[in-house]
Amino acid sequence: MNRKQQMNKKMAKRAKAKKNKVSQPNPSNKPVERYISKAERAKMEQAEQQPVEVAPAAEAETETETETETVDSETASETNS
Repeated sequence: MNRKQQMNKKMAKRAKAKKNKVSQPNPSNKPVERYISKAERAKMEQAEQQPVEVAPAAEAETETETETETVDSETASETNS
């Protein structure tokens, strides 16, 4: 083989290798689990528990508001009669 044929053969071999190349999965797509300290865990637990405590208080406020509205409407109807 002369030089030109050798170069063509190498180029064809490289092109074939690129075509048949198996791509590895991207490691950046995998979520990295990091260490969570005790202080961070305590903050997370507190944040989870805090909305639960606030929700019943909000429900109680709405109940008292509806009771007040009912009482107001009853007194208004009594005064009109």
